[in-house]
Amino acid sequence: MLRHNMMTENKIFTGSNGDKRSYKTSRFLYIIEAALEYFISIAVGTVYLAKLATHIGISDWLTGILTSFVSLGCAFQFFAVFLGRFKPVKTWVTAFHIISQLLFALLYFIPAFKLSVTVKTVLFIFMLLFAQIIHNVINAPKINWFMSLVDDKKRGGFTANKEMVSLVGGILFSYGLGFAFDYFESANQNVQGFIFCGIGLFILMVLHSLILIFSVEKPAKREEKVGFKEQFGAICKNKSIFKIVLVATLWNVANYATMSFTGTYQNNELGFSLKFASAIIIVGSLARVLMSKPLGRYADKHSFSKMLCICFIIEAAAFGCNIFTVPANGKVMFTIYTILHYMGMAGINSSLINLMYDYVEDEQRVNTLAINQTFYGLAGFLTTLALSPVLALMQRNGNKIFGMTIYAQQLFSVFSMIITLILLVYVLKVVSKIKKVEVKESIEENFGQK
Repeated sequence: MLRHNMMTENKIFTGSNGDKRSYKTSRFLYIIEAALEYFISIAVGTVYLAKLATHIGISDWLTGILTSFVSLGCAFQFFAVFLGRFKPVKTWVTAFHIISQLLFALLYFIPAFKLSVTVKTVLFIFMLLFAQIIHNVINAPKINWFMSLVDDKKRGGFTANKEMVSLVGGILFSYGLGFAFDYFESANQNVQGFIFCGIGLFILMVLHSLILIFSVEKPAKREEKVGFKEQFGAICKNKSIFKIVLVATLWNVANYATMSFTGTYQNNELGFSLKFASAIIIVGSLARVLMSKPLGRYADKHSFSKMLCICFIIEAAAFGCNIFTVPANGKVMFTIYTILHYMGMAGINSSLINLMYDYVEDEQRVNTLAINQTFYGLAGFLTTLALSPVLALMQRNGNKIFGMTIYAQQLFSVFSMIITLILLVYVLKVVSKIKKVEVKESIEENFGQK
């Protein structure tokens, strides 16, 4: 009887087909899944979202708020604290992803509808917000699902590889998307161009869903169920968690203060074509690819907090560069800003997730990720909401301050740079001093040990 139970547990641990290859395959599928999700995020973010919103008739300040819906959606990750308890997560995560990505695809069909600008705007806002909410509610459980298949000692290298694949693919996708938009625009067929993009997003949704379906989920440990109050109470008592949450929150304040308004800045004040805007993304992505692997190795050898300090220095330089970006030098200065920004982001995104795995116990990770993203998301959205009236006011005044032409995006970059420098000091003085949780044995070493 004992022998039978041990064999059963071994089979469960090693995956659905009873050997460790199922986990290895799923890790590979996670890399592909992340890439497909990244392609969709490109199509519904910044410059492309701004292009679609402008065609519908949405103002610049409202477009900035809509861009920050990505951040607002993160605030709804708090609900993952409740949903994450339903095991396995694979079934409902897959179903919700289909709904979310279908709504993203349908956004591009709105211009084809014979409706008033008001109705189109309301429909656009509702679909975008609802899609972002669903996407973010399932984000923490999905990340934990796949990251639980990765060895703790190899997380830096793995996340770097995952990011590099997404970025290289994103380069090709961005170029193709920009080329398609410009082609249809030159032929005076904007609506057909949007429909073409919508069909492409639908195809990506189908492929993404198949990846999730064929991925393996690590079975939940057999342990005593703990109520939500007890789980939340344990998190609140852990001071280290909120020190880390503060990093993500302040970073999103800094990032969204500038990023939310770069789409309209490129389209309008700087006068970039979508082809040129795509070229900038490509150059930035190449820089990010080159930085990802070295930063991942550095994090595995030293720590993610030290890597984060390097990234914040780069980001402060990026925002500093954007302070001096104006139409006269826009193509040069905004390109430099983008390169530096992408280089910094090569380590920031992975650090903000992996810090949780460095300092938070396994049983608290899903809830902590959800709480972290909640504060992170609210901070980004509220920052954009607060700064949007400033943008509108400066545009009404002809972008003049004391007789000088100064664009709101320049002032926002000053704000972003200051917050980033404060973060740098905070990570050095506070986060780097937090005691790490004990690193468990690797997944590969654990096979057959149950």
